[in-house]
Amino acid sequence: MTASASAAGDRDPGGGTDAYEPDPRRWRALWVTLVAGFMSLLDVTIVAVALPTVQRDLHASPAQVQWVVSGYTLTFALALVTAGRLGDALDRRRIFLMALCGFVLCSAACGAAPNITLLVVARLAQGLAAGFMAPQNSALIQQMFRGAERGRAFGYFGATVGISSASGPLIGGMILALADGPQGWRWIFYVNVPIGVLAVLLGRRLLPRTRRSGRGHVDVPGVLLLGLGVLAVMYPLVQAEAGGLGRLWWLFLVGAVILVAFVRWQYHLVAHETRPLLDPRLFTTVRGYAVGAGVGTLYFIGFSGVWLVFALFYQDGRHFSPLESGLAVTPFALGSAGAAVIAGRLVDRFGRLLTVCGLAGVICGLGGAALLLRFAPLDIAPWIAAPVLFLGGIAGGFVVSPNITMTLRDVPVHMAGAAGGALQTGQRLGAAVGTAALPGLFYLVLGNGGDYQNALVVALGTGIVGMLASLALAMYDWVRDRRARAAHRKCPEEVANSPVHSRLY
Repeated sequence: MTASASAAGDRDPGGGTDAYEPDPRRWRALWVTLVAGFMSLLDVTIVAVALPTVQRDLHASPAQVQWVVSGYTLTFALALVTAGRLGDALDRRRIFLMALCGFVLCSAACGAAPNITLLVVARLAQGLAAGFMAPQNSALIQQMFRGAERGRAFGYFGATVGISSASGPLIGGMILALADGPQGWRWIFYVNVPIGVLAVLLGRRLLPRTRRSGRGHVDVPGVLLLGLGVLAVMYPLVQAEAGGLGRLWWLFLVGAVILVAFVRWQYHLVAHETRPLLDPRLFTTVRGYAVGAGVGTLYFIGFSGVWLVFALFYQDGRHFSPLESGLAVTPFALGSAGAAVIAGRLVDRFGRLLTVCGLAGVICGLGGAALLLRFAPLDIAPWIAAPVLFLGGIAGGFVVSPNITMTLRDVPVHMAGAAGGALQTGQRLGAAVGTAALPGLFYLVLGNGGDYQNALVVALGTGIVGMLASLALAMYDWVRDRRARAAHRKCPEEVANSPVHSRLY
């Protein structure tokens, strides 16, 4: 990142700057936030492999047990933007630690739940705690780091996001294999407790406090409008397996109307010089934020649903155990982990080109794996597909980490929580669409006389469509950025005074 870009990252769209003093404990503090973030994102997918055991042990219906997964996702998404704004207005450290304590307590309550009702209630509360914790992660990174260090820190953060999303089935399968028996599923929740307690103790020592700056106002009408809008959009998706898309489709229209009202209210507050919940100038004046949010949302539509499809194919179609199913997709997670750390150091040099190349590689990797699993002999197909998934994972590491860095690096630090919350809300919405649509298509093909291999190809192909849309948006941004830079070199004074240059830079 150039010096000017770094400086822009500390500038309010409406004026003013945020002072920065490097904290000597910042790298150790980063690992505390990454561990907590890993746990919260892992709990989105890790529980899926234990659902059959939970259903048998607690004598639950399929609709009830589905809420163990979907309820967590719903409350997680509902909390993000509000939690980020509260962190900006109050103290990110305090909210992070309180949310982490809540997450640990709710994890223990999930593990000890005697019936399905209490388990669902505990999961709803656990998702709410995770939603309050998540935006503080990215905001603390922006608070603690500047310049090239921020890119490296976001590289680790991107690796955490990628690993946690892809390794949930593997870790869940390993826990179920070690904790054998009908009650073994409880350890999927209990494992969070000792790790979380250690993170709380270290966080109290290492995390920096947020300087109060008189920005303590919280937009309560905005909180209500955004919460109702996200709830209306998310609820049919989390109820997809219970027929929610067919019965509750009208909620999408209601949600759209409420979200439009939310946007108009935010502009109204800005016009009257009152601080909104989510400043719309993030999308219109902060370079890269709007495009990055769109790239992330579209990517997660395809990326999140893919792992459920692989689990269904391997466990139902190939009769793999949960552990074997997780091992089959582990190469992607391994490739993504290593590449994301490297990508964080390269984003300053190559910018959006990293995302373009990464998306193209993921599309080729998942598409190649789908074709191998479709046409190769069934007894060796998973192992032939593993190297292709590994290459796709390497490419995936060049998507999430650089995109997060480029989306958030120019956001003023005092808006970092709300910006990070909005970015993750888009990702959660995209993930909800993907996890509802891709398994639904998988079962639809099976029900219409198709086999597991055809169902896999159709579902993965649909996920790739979402990634292609993300690639098109990333390519548009890359081309636009190259043209702007070329114009700046050709006539720097004229471009610097133009409205377009002011908006982008």
